[in-house]
Amino acid sequence: MAAAVGCALFDTAVGRCGIAWTADGLVQAVQLPETSDARTLARMRKRCGDVPESEPPATIVRVIERQRAALAGQRDDLIDVPLDWEGVPPFHRRVYEASRRIAPGTVVTYGEMARDLGEPGAARAVGQALGHNPFAPLVPCHRILAAQGASGGFSAEGGARTKLRLLEIEGAVLGPHGPASSTTERR
Repeated sequence: MAAAVGCALFDTAVGRCGIAWTADGLVQAVQLPETSDARTLARMRKRCGDVPESEPPATIVRVIERQRAALAGQRDDLIDVPLDWEGVPPFHRRVYEASRRIAPGTVVTYGEMARDLGEPGAARAVGQALGHNPFAPLVPCHRILAAQGASGGFSAEGGARTKLRLLEIEGAVLGPHGPASSTTERR
């Protein structure tokens, strides 16, 4: 994995997120808010090491601006943001790349994702991969749900509440017990 050279915290509509980047301008990690800045940094640094906080380069500033807008409800799939894939297991990368193709406000189930990947029966493996997502929400793991539209797990602070909040921001149609029927609309 390329060494991260810097990281920063930034304010969003859902709280202070974190981002770390490489010398090549790749995003190495993104972190949704934890209960404190220190916890947000600590969780993000599990992927990128003890990288210092610093002023982000212009390319990362643009990613931060787009991420802020997306977390405020602007439709942007952020699929073109370059990520540092080094060290990401091949199956996880396939899951993350497929997740990035799910349009904002749209959901699929873990089982649908597994079938789309040509791995029927791997719904649990999809969930495990998403639980290790170092790029949330640039890799929008919140758009993948359990069977029958149940929220399923979510490893960010606040768990399923945070997942549902992100879906609400995106305008996902939510039923009385969580997201309505899933769809596989992709970009």
